[in-house]
Amino acid sequence: MKKDYYEILGVSKTASPDEIKSAFRKLAKKYHPDVSKEENAAEKFKECQEAYAVLSDENKRKQYDQYGHAAFENNGSGGYDFSGFDFSDIFSDLFGSSFGFNFGGNSRGKTKGRDRIMRVDLTFEEAVFGTKKTINIDTYEECDSCYGKGGFDESICPTCHGTGTVTAEQRTLFGSFMTKTTCPKCSGKGRSYKKICSKCSGSGKIKVNKDIEVKVPAGVDTGNQQRVSGYGEFGVAGCGDLYLEYRVRGHELFERDGNDIYLEVPLTITEAVLGCKKEIPTLTGKVKLTIEPGSNTGDKLRLKGKGIDDVHSYRKGDMYVILKVILPDKLSRDQKKLFEQLDKTDLETKDFNKFNNYMKK
Repeated sequence: MKKDYYEILGVSKTASPDEIKSAFRKLAKKYHPDVSKEENAAEKFKECQEAYAVLSDENKRKQYDQYGHAAFENNGSGGYDFSGFDFSDIFSDLFGSSFGFNFGGNSRGKTKGRDRIMRVDLTFEEAVFGTKKTINIDTYEECDSCYGKGGFDESICPTCHGTGTVTAEQRTLFGSFMTKTTCPKCSGKGRSYKKICSKCSGSGKIKVNKDIEVKVPAGVDTGNQQRVSGYGEFGVAGCGDLYLEYRVRGHELFERDGNDIYLEVPLTITEAVLGCKKEIPTLTGKVKLTIEPGSNTGDKLRLKGKGIDDVHSYRKGDMYVILKVILPDKLSRDQKKLFEQLDKTDLETKDFNKFNNYMKK
């Protein structure tokens, strides 16, 4: 007796079409003779195909649920004859065209043009705050002579009968399969013309050079890409997309790390020792920062929310101030006397004491 189709695919009798398709995908990948090393893989593969061909068809599934295998025994083969069933979509999705099945690319017969990439330079401020950029590009527009049709005196393509694809039967060890390819006569358009348009050479599109304005969102960084739909290469099913890849120039003071920014602030010795109010720049203007007495080089202060907008959300980064104590290049006579007087006082800290005690050993 033939095995139950539901049992073959490992699904229940109430399984949805998506569950049936998912089960078949897994089994087809497992038992495909070109990849499987299991015993009787070819038989199991054919068995799965037969089960899927019935259960994936709403009418055939109803017949099977009502009459079982007897519903298909009149074909003389003792079971459902799935020759002519189109497996191309699911097999090309699983294996491409490298496992003995030539599916002819896109089953719909029409493909978009290739995408393009263009690099765009931005200043630090343009990237941080967002901007508008005018991009000069070669693109494609509808031919104004034939209005995008590609020719004149239109008629239905006699080869594909208007579908844009041609179907061919391919016989293999596991049965017959129907494969679809783009119609070679009309290139997938489904229409033919007595007279081809000389301006666009039948493509329906003409190449033009034009300026387009692009809104650059706030927060983009070097390496980020932005898609501009429809400005890629020309294809039968339309143009591909243009991707703008940004390259951001540095800033004379700020360093960027993701959405955070860093600013190194120089301090004099007296500012570091005594503390002070220090005016510093931020992305949104100047602010006064309190420097605590006894600050050292490398001390880091955080200004929450003073960083850069996240390009994908409303979250802002932070700003970090890194202190750097700067020694004077040259001292005046009076300054030198002051330092000499200061040196006679007790300036040593626990760090000095630790070092001095070690040296006395």
